[in-house]
Amino acid sequence: MSGGDGRKTTRNRIKQSTTTVSGEDHRNRKRSRNERGKDQLRILDVNFLLLGFIIVTSLLVILFVFNSVLFSDGDDDQLPRVITPFPAPKIMDLQMFHGDHKESLYWGTYRPHVYFGVRARTPESLVVGLMWLGIKDGRYFLRHVCQDADDLQTYGWKKHNGRDYGHQVLIDHGMTLTTSFLKSKVNDSGYGGDWAVQVGVQSEKLNEDLPDTAHIFFYVADEGQNALSLGRSVLAIHEKSLLAFGSRADVGGWELHLKSMDNFEVHHVGLKTPHIHNLSDLVQGILGVQVRNFGHLELPDTSDDSPNILVYQISARAPFRADIAFVTVTDIDEDRVEERVDSLTGTSFTSQLHKKESEFDDKFNKIFNPLDKLDSESVEVGKAAVGNLLGGIGYFYGQSKILFPQPSKHQPDGDSILYWPAELYTAVPSRPFFPRGFLWDEGFHQLLIWRWDKHISMDIIGHWLDLMNVDGWIPREQILGAEALSKVPEEFVVQRPSNGNPPTLFLALEDLVCGMKKNKFSASESKDISDFFERSFGRLEAWFQWFNTTQSGKYNSSYYWHGRKESQTIFELNPKTLSSGLDDYPRASHPTDEERHLDLRCWMLLAADCMHSISEQLVNKKESWEAYKETAKLLADFDLLNKMHFDKDYGAYFDYGNHTEKVRLRRQLVEKNANQPPSLELVREVLEKPVLRFVPHVGYVSLFPFISKIIPSKSWILEKQLEIISNTSTLWTNYGLRSLSKTSSMYMRRNTEHDPPYWRGPIWMNMNYLILSSLHHYSKEEGPYRERAETIYNELRGNLIQNVMKNYKQTGYLWEQYDQKKGNGKGAHPFTGWTSLVVLIMAESYSEC
Repeated sequence: MSGGDGRKTTRNRIKQSTTTVSGEDHRNRKRSRNERGKDQLRILDVNFLLLGFIIVTSLLVILFVFNSVLFSDGDDDQLPRVITPFPAPKIMDLQMFHGDHKESLYWGTYRPHVYFGVRARTPESLVVGLMWLGIKDGRYFLRHVCQDADDLQTYGWKKHNGRDYGHQVLIDHGMTLTTSFLKSKVNDSGYGGDWAVQVGVQSEKLNEDLPDTAHIFFYVADEGQNALSLGRSVLAIHEKSLLAFGSRADVGGWELHLKSMDNFEVHHVGLKTPHIHNLSDLVQGILGVQVRNFGHLELPDTSDDSPNILVYQISARAPFRADIAFVTVTDIDEDRVEERVDSLTGTSFTSQLHKKESEFDDKFNKIFNPLDKLDSESVEVGKAAVGNLLGGIGYFYGQSKILFPQPSKHQPDGDSILYWPAELYTAVPSRPFFPRGFLWDEGFHQLLIWRWDKHISMDIIGHWLDLMNVDGWIPREQILGAEALSKVPEEFVVQRPSNGNPPTLFLALEDLVCGMKKNKFSASESKDISDFFERSFGRLEAWFQWFNTTQSGKYNSSYYWHGRKESQTIFELNPKTLSSGLDDYPRASHPTDEERHLDLRCWMLLAADCMHSISEQLVNKKESWEAYKETAKLLADFDLLNKMHFDKDYGAYFDYGNHTEKVRLRRQLVEKNANQPPSLELVREVLEKPVLRFVPHVGYVSLFPFISKIIPSKSWILEKQLEIISNTSTLWTNYGLRSLSKTSSMYMRRNTEHDPPYWRGPIWMNMNYLILSSLHHYSKEEGPYRERAETIYNELRGNLIQNVMKNYKQTGYLWEQYDQKKGNGKGAHPFTGWTSLVVLIMAESYSEC
């Protein structure tokens, strides 16, 4: 997953000095000690426009310094800069994100961490959810929050359109549940319209000792702790369908109804508590008391005064089906309410569900056109990948916790400080393991989402960019609200403002601007995209500047990921680079400011090129467009790239830094606490003094110039890159490309006693997709390696699809990563974040820029 604390003062300028540096040949032992690590200077021409840009950005630096005085951390009346919002109109205040668009997305399955949940896109929402009693090894277990320990055979959205329809299947040890979600908007409904969920339960009796009755629990809760009213006839639910009712400022009056043709019992409990995030524990505790005191596995049919949570237990012999409808009831009579409830339940619900399912299938086929490339089984897996990515979109509200060791009255505790209260609408990597926003994952998510729904994609990207502070920094892991915090260990919550994350949102933004250039969108779509770029450009520029200054290296056009701390690596074989997203991928053994990270350099090329393209499309073209063009040209300079990162002896691209290969982990007695005896721990030993050199680890990072399409199609270096990709001794497997070469000294080695290899061998779909995209590109380019690139492309694409299909058929899941030896799924599951890119691989849909 994305590396996180869970997964320099900014100078607002684009650095374009005339000095560059070449990479040192680490095998040239004749060079003097003083010369080692020094780079050969090279003079570049600087044109007038670029010089003018330097002057303009220098003035911006002065302005930022002036701002830093105004927002001095020492002034108790002013917010520290790190928690000061970016001073520009919010992207989400654009008209396109209001009106019908906002209302159409108001309600949704925006609670990805639970097996089924609905909420509104508002901070203190009415929330609903589903629980059930599962049986494993003859014992009951309450299911609610998605977690690996539940050991479900499979679960996930088979289809979901991101707006008003979804269908999910969950299989739990002989019990199969389905949840189908549907929204409706009619003239007399309140804001956001009505919605309904149909829960189906089937049970396979695995042995005679298991009970015949199945128990599901449906709850409604108010995050604002507003009192909810119990339906007057809950205990006689077959005569009257009303479960609960209430009123809210956002939607007005509302009612929740239950309808079914099956016979069942309904019990309930009303609770008054602010702790919605631990509702599972509360319900389980109540059931335990009932069993111990009365021998009944049922809720007590009691309620606290003015409850803000109502839980309903529906018990019946399987199979059975229950339809639950939420309707707004502002100023309409009871008969009309009943009509609306009937339209969202029973045969009417089923009819609408089939229509939405057909629309989903048609849209999938139109966008991804898989029918002439794939068998029907692969198409169904593709639909599940899209459905679970869209069905996993969540809405979060809260405050990030930021590292801030300076004294301040805004500091609630310790060395951290709270960001401003903010909302985030985002896809998530994995519902059980990572049900929250990760910045570098989100760019990959949007590669698929923008193709499905451009307005949802821009809505998500806009929310992320609105999280930017005055310096252009965005916290890379978003842990907002009590429910999100409940899934993250405390030590991983705090975000570090010195650390970034790959700016992968530019991947999707580049596709959008490229589509505009090629007139691939309708006139209305192009106008909305243009308006989006006009509003977001200032934030994108600040984001670029933040990277270009805080993550810059000692020499022009060099960059390195900040946040690697040698002093903290006594227990690490190689200091992790969490901010890169590649976590334990091996870098220089001894972090210094001499490092040059190849992947970050290529991310900056993507960002500069995208900024230039966006600038060209703006109605009011920005003065900086030419400077971004020159920056992209500099970073795409093939000769300069080779001087800084290409090792001719290895025939590969590498990072550069203070490095030795001779490190190991050995057990030593370590005294961690003066009050405890020393313990045996694995501690790093360095057996050779590190020197400035290339870091000789072939892997995903080595292919970033290939991914960025910098290498000319006729260059012999392209042939070398194709050899690295296709060689079974380096990256090639029958299941996809492994993350690190078998020849690497770090291949599949643990980084600490408790950290198994993560990016040191396993196969990752996001990187394989980017590599496939470049193979596809070079297979169309004239040159001596065109046919070779095409052959590798076809074989790699086939291997990836076949392995994902095999694992899905065997396990029912898409996985975070895949084993490089046997192809088995590994890590988090279901992982329908960037592993959903298999759909674009199936469709052969890549960037055309």
